[in-house]
Amino acid sequence: MDAAGRVAVVTGASAGIGKACAERLAAAGWAVTGASRRGTGGSGWAGLVMDVDTDASVQEGIAGVVAREGRVDALVAAAGWGVAGAAEYTSIAEAKAQFETNFWGCVRVVQAVLPHMRAQGAGRIVLISSIGGVIGIPFQAYYSASKFALEGFAEATAYEVAPFGVHVTLVQPGNIATDFTACRVFAGGGAGDSAYSAAMTKAISLMERDEANGAPAGQVAAAIERVLSATRPPRRMSVGKAAERAGLLAKRLLPFRVFEAAAKGSLGVE
Repeated sequence: MDAAGRVAVVTGASAGIGKACAERLAAAGWAVTGASRRGTGGSGWAGLVMDVDTDASVQEGIAGVVAREGRVDALVAAAGWGVAGAAEYTSIAEAKAQFETNFWGCVRVVQAVLPHMRAQGAGRIVLISSIGGVIGIPFQAYYSASKFALEGFAEATAYEVAPFGVHVTLVQPGNIATDFTACRVFAGGGAGDSAYSAAMTKAISLMERDEANGAPAGQVAAAIERVLSATRPPRRMSVGKAAERAGLLAKRLLPFRVFEAAAKGSLGVE
């Protein structure tokens, strides 16, 4: 897909992977609208106030882009956040809030752009999953669950929309150095899970260290640009440090007990 004259919508564009993606695509010649609750724009790309947690906001936001630009050629759904805590002590309300953005937020924007892409006979959809959408992350069970759900949704939807010239790709970042770490929410304010507190503290501390030393968000943006320009875009693409990405292959190839034993140290639950 040639960038010249192409229109892209990027959600979660106020920070992190979404912002890096909006900036890179705009620099490459895309007409980029970066959607977020803050509506932050950037050099060469327009900001749009849009809350992916709300049906009306998404419908109005995408309709506005189409009215202004005449089309939507690519969607990059990067809005997301993380809730941490023991699965037992995370309330149903907290778990639902996690899914509202990470899963249903993606579903909303996909449903909003698909009619336009089908009418055009072409389109690219990139959904930001996670290595944690393939490998469960202890004390972030609902974050992982939301990404596991996204993996299934994207794979099934890809079959449905392929006859209309629409391609769906899941990008699976590992640990990325963004403000995602600082914005992580702790279930119940971090209280109430004393039975797990020592193990959780260890696991989350390790995760935060790895995130701080993670790959730059620009590396994910570069991968997304490659996906959007590819003649035959992949269904899945992992991004990040080689050791983290190797875990995806190991889970597919190793007996699960062997994989689990090897993974525990990297997940902080030995």
